[in-house]
Amino acid sequence: MDRPTARASSVAAGRLRPIRTELAELLKLSGPVVISRLGIMAMGLSDAIVVGRYSATQLGYHALGWAPTSVIVTMAIGLLSGVQVMTARAIGEGRLHDTGAVLRRGLSYSLWIGLISAVILAVGGPAFLHVIGLEKGLADGASRVLMVFCLSLPSYAISVSASFWMEGLSRPGPGAWGMWIANAVNLAVDLVLVPGHLGLPALGAMGGAWATTGARTFLAVFMLIYIALMPEARALGVFDKPQRDRAAEAEQRRIGFGAGASNFFEVAAFSSMNIIAGWIGGLAVAAWAIVLNVAAIVFMVPLGLSTGAAVRVGVAYGAREPTGVLRAGLIAFCVTGLFGGLVSFLVWPNAAVISSAYTGNPLTLTMAIPALALSALMYLPDSLQVVTAQALRARGDVWLPTGAHLTSYIVVMMPLAWWLAIPRGMGIMGMVWAVIVASLVSAALLLARFWMLSRRD
Repeated sequence: MDRPTARASSVAAGRLRPIRTELAELLKLSGPVVISRLGIMAMGLSDAIVVGRYSATQLGYHALGWAPTSVIVTMAIGLLSGVQVMTARAIGEGRLHDTGAVLRRGLSYSLWIGLISAVILAVGGPAFLHVIGLEKGLADGASRVLMVFCLSLPSYAISVSASFWMEGLSRPGPGAWGMWIANAVNLAVDLVLVPGHLGLPALGAMGGAWATTGARTFLAVFMLIYIALMPEARALGVFDKPQRDRAAEAEQRRIGFGAGASNFFEVAAFSSMNIIAGWIGGLAVAAWAIVLNVAAIVFMVPLGLSTGAAVRVGVAYGAREPTGVLRAGLIAFCVTGLFGGLVSFLVWPNAAVISSAYTGNPLTLTMAIPALALSALMYLPDSLQVVTAQALRARGDVWLPTGAHLTSYIVVMMPLAWWLAIPRGMGIMGMVWAVIVASLVSAALLLARFWMLSRRD
């Protein structure tokens, strides 16, 4: 090899090394986070399967009782995302001791978020379910389940804050372990309470809700004990009352408000789809629950990748490295796109097998199987939009993702889903088409914004 060729090869290898390093860091961080996020949905999956095998009617109660709390659960993840981003920025700036202040603020916020949301839902949730046009029996059953789910919200919010702090430190492993231990607790209680064993009465959907409440409480206690026992806890400022930093407090809240509003718009829109399914009929609610549950499980992988993207972009942003910000974002988008395409090709031909795992009711399966097959089209754009949104927030662009989600899921998806499902008579298939269109709109807006800001830098 002559000298110019050798020099060119050396330059090319030098350029590839940062890409390989960034990819390795993304996967190293995202892997445990993905496992943890899958654990969140595995808990819902085990509830849905155990309840669904017990009774399709009880699965409808469970889905509708879960829907209002899912708005709070997802919004809490957004409101507390400032813990993750601010911790990563502090690491990038070399301020390790200040990460303890981020955690303490996050725990305070999470307690208030959990308590206030539990009270609001307990007071207003049952009335809401009874005025949205559902059959009275369906609304009554869902209301009882909703009241139990409300009890789990404070502990859930605390566990999110603690897990996000560990992820911001690039140590997501404990959150993943704790989540899957909590899943074991949840499944064990499901198998006892839902069908009724060990001399206890069968509780159906109520048993699933109690199992989730117990598992979330376990996870919160696990994470707090783990953090308190970390050898480096004092060095990270966990036990030190921080000096008041109004600018840092405001920035942490600002990131959380933007992400929380985005998540609220998205999950509120998806929860409204349960109402549209309820207008179609009780079995349609069960069929839609299957489609939505599978989509939510798939969504946990890009949600985990979004954490990796946020941390890597946040570290580069804190270190004032525009090239690093762009590289971290683009690599995360490529990995996400590859995942979205792969999972689509896996779900589409296996829709019947997957749906049958939830229920044996033939009428429910008749609706669920084609809708689940069609939903494979939404996985790629939906995955890209959540990762891009978190990458934008990590680099300081908080409110554009919120506007994109408002436009895509409230302005576009909700009315389109109603129009296709009810007036056009397409039922659940029309609802799935609305989700596909909204996901494409959201992904296009957010990717264009990231590219525009990168060119400006």
